[in-house]
Amino acid sequence: MESTVPELPEVETVRKGLLTHAVGRTILQARQLHPRGLSPKSISGLSAIEGAKIIDVRRRGKFLWFVLDRPLVLAAHLGMSGQFLINPADLRHTRASFRIRKGLKTSELHFKDQRTFGWVSVEETRDGIPTCVQAIAPDIFESAYDQGAVIANIKRRKVSIKTAILNQNIVSGIGNIYADESLWLAKVHPEKIAENMNTKDISRVLESAKEVMLKAIEVGGTSFDELYINVNGESGYFDIALNAYGQEGKPCPRCGTLIRRIKFANRSSHFCPKCQRR
Repeated sequence: MESTVPELPEVETVRKGLLTHAVGRTILQARQLHPRGLSPKSISGLSAIEGAKIIDVRRRGKFLWFVLDRPLVLAAHLGMSGQFLINPADLRHTRASFRIRKGLKTSELHFKDQRTFGWVSVEETRDGIPTCVQAIAPDIFESAYDQGAVIANIKRRKVSIKTAILNQNIVSGIGNIYADESLWLAKVHPEKIAENMNTKDISRVLESAKEVMLKAIEVGGTSFDELYINVNGESGYFDIALNAYGQEGKPCPRCGTLIRRIKFANRSSHFCPKCQRR
């Protein structure tokens, strides 16, 4: 199995856990424990948020941010292996730690990242959105999401439909796993050229993406190894429901034809050659 990056359902699962375990807490101490744990674009060190109370945890696509009772936010991107864990027993790979308190109860929130592609960042906001997220398009679950505008944007593209829906400046949150699953559900070949597709077919792909990701959120996302777990250290279970991604050589659940894998950029695409005709 090729390396995967936490996508919208995994990040949403982490966000929901943080709502329970972090919101309402005061940050007593914030420490950077690895040079790459803090984004180079962070406007200050983590000590700037000490004493702040966590009001909310929000998400756009694959980005998270902690809303504080001050103008700054703590933004985060999980990269390939980032995790937020509450009171972890294993302290290896901790890149930043936050001692948080509510009432008399104190907890340790750790940002762990084995592969060090993730980061946290102290940032300002515009219209409630952190600096690092300003260029990222709204995801399919946001009130700001405009499907008509997204479809029009995709129809202008001389690229494959899979490339288009992976473009975080068009619609955010969809990665390789859920792109393959959405295209399988919509019966659309991943290499179909976006500008040649009609509005109805593009709409079906986007609606399929929403359906697939909703189902994934319900079961805590997709975990192939220990690198993606929620704040309680538990894995997601959507991998047992995958229809296309990672299913090369297995029968299509819809028609029985063997799922194929083809090269896509530096990754792979998985599809049914019968259901998803080019």
